[in-house]
Amino acid sequence: MLRAKAPSHFIPRQISFEKSGATLNPNNPNQNQSLSGKLLYLLKQCVSTKELKQIHTQMLINFIHKPNFLLPKIIDLKDFTYASTLFSHIPEPNDYAFNVMIRGLTTTWHKYSLTLGFYYRMKSLCLMPDNFTYPFLFIACWNLSELNHGRAAHSSVFKTGLDRDGHVSHSLITMYAMCGELCFARKVFDEISQRDLVSWNSMVSGYSKMGRAGDAVGLFREMRDSGYEPNEMTLVSVLGACGDLGDLSLGRWVEDFVVEKKLQLNSYLGSALIGMYGKCGDLCSARRVFDSMTKKDRVTWNAMITGYAQNGMSDEAMVLFDGMKEAGVIPDKITLVGMLSACASIGALDLGKWIDTYASERDFQHDIYVATALVDMYAKCGSLGNALRIFEDMPQKNEVSWNAMISALAFHGRAYEAISLFERMTGEDGTARPNDITFVGVLSACVHVGLVDEGRRLFNLMSSSFGLVPKVEHYSCMVDLLSRAGRVNEAWDFIKKMPEKPDEVTLGALLGACRKCGNVDVTEQVVQLLLELEPSNSGNYVISSKIYERLKMWDDSARMRVLMRQKGVSKTPGCSWMETENQLHEFHAGDNSVEISHVLKLLYVDLKDEGYIPNINSL
Repeated sequence: MLRAKAPSHFIPRQISFEKSGATLNPNNPNQNQSLSGKLLYLLKQCVSTKELKQIHTQMLINFIHKPNFLLPKIIDLKDFTYASTLFSHIPEPNDYAFNVMIRGLTTTWHKYSLTLGFYYRMKSLCLMPDNFTYPFLFIACWNLSELNHGRAAHSSVFKTGLDRDGHVSHSLITMYAMCGELCFARKVFDEISQRDLVSWNSMVSGYSKMGRAGDAVGLFREMRDSGYEPNEMTLVSVLGACGDLGDLSLGRWVEDFVVEKKLQLNSYLGSALIGMYGKCGDLCSARRVFDSMTKKDRVTWNAMITGYAQNGMSDEAMVLFDGMKEAGVIPDKITLVGMLSACASIGALDLGKWIDTYASERDFQHDIYVATALVDMYAKCGSLGNALRIFEDMPQKNEVSWNAMISALAFHGRAYEAISLFERMTGEDGTARPNDITFVGVLSACVHVGLVDEGRRLFNLMSSSFGLVPKVEHYSCMVDLLSRAGRVNEAWDFIKKMPEKPDEVTLGALLGACRKCGNVDVTEQVVQLLLELEPSNSGNYVISSKIYERLKMWDDSARMRVLMRQKGVSKTPGCSWMETENQLHEFHAGDNSVEISHVLKLLYVDLKDEGYIPNINSL
């Protein structure tokens, strides 16, 4: 390595090139060698493209050709145009120049298609890709989901013996895992004769990221049994798996391990701990970790806000969001998605509108995740027009986007529009394909307006046209649809055909229908199943008691009330929220608020004036 001391007239940051003595002679090797060393020293020190261009100019003037020194520095300064131009002027680029460009295209500019292009161009020039080429090529392959190119490269790796190289093997594991080919990833892992910690981390991370949480935890235990001590990367992957599994015990072990080994609780590890506790529903522990962190970046704040939002603690999420802004941390897309979920949960429309404006100002409104969260928020807050506006303005839509809008229309009783949107989804360019959630939405639309025949058609369409197996949610929709149409016996037959036991939602829908039509036989069978599933749900006892009461089966009605008291079940009071002047107010049935009582009296008067007569038999 050249360690020439820079002379006084070479000043970094403000470079001045002076000639001393005789005119520079390109035919004088000693003079050129001396200048070359000085320029390479300055090249190493420069921190801007402007300085780099000055050095490059002096090299050109003095016939000093050092493209392989210039190229890495240009990539470090992230100037894509400059790097591309320089590379194109190299008469015969060698494997080093190609590797440097492939690295820059992959990790600096994320231009993965160009990475593939440079790799094939390199091979066309009979240059041999090596262990510095393939890891970046495999990164490009999984980011592009180009598994065929990855497999072809794997074949080349095997032929050249590079499959024994650790970096190449680890990148292969990651590529196969991120492309969903976990069997091939595991095969590569199993064929590594001498595994190190990176080998284990690559496979554990692959399992964790692709939703194979059980396998991730299992391999982690196997890794520990083999004598390897986990590092930060291992622990973050395992914490993700613990969250997915709800394995609070192992998650707490990880935190104890961090404390015991005195590992730094940085943003990466701290956010993973917060996320794990959030997914496991232990928000107290999540907040404890959050509060213990001396440095909180945006990722840390997002993890805590998301934890609150996912666990229905919307008020806490909003308070934390205000704290994030006060701390000077700028919200990003993930923050907005979490906050929009919180707004949707409690109908905080004003804050949702503020987030919509904020997203537009930051050019986030066309991000597919933010836009979908906005659609969901507006729909759940009752502003369907705004939900449709956001949806139609989206430049790209995925399955989640379509599902959010279809479900929104269904929820608001606009069944025909929901079905029309479903048909549009299946008929457009094919980028989004209906899934389980899509059919829950469109079947719910049929339920709202009683489209029994259309519901049957859509239910059958799931398996016949889309290869989907109906789940309990779809059966629940069909039972609800048939129940509302008064076809109680058909609904009960439908339940008996279900591939798994019905849940409380399905049975609750049928019990509600039994209440209307007074079908005692089905009622008794449904009540028996419901009391096994939800022995503490007061609604099951109350509804069944009222069904017996309507049929003048007084003993059975009294029996349900007695059973309710014997089991210590009390009726849960109703609860509502109202938002006025950016403030959310919560009140329960039986509240003695003067203001609420006054408003209710006014509503009763308006209802009476409109000719409304309450149906006390349905109570």
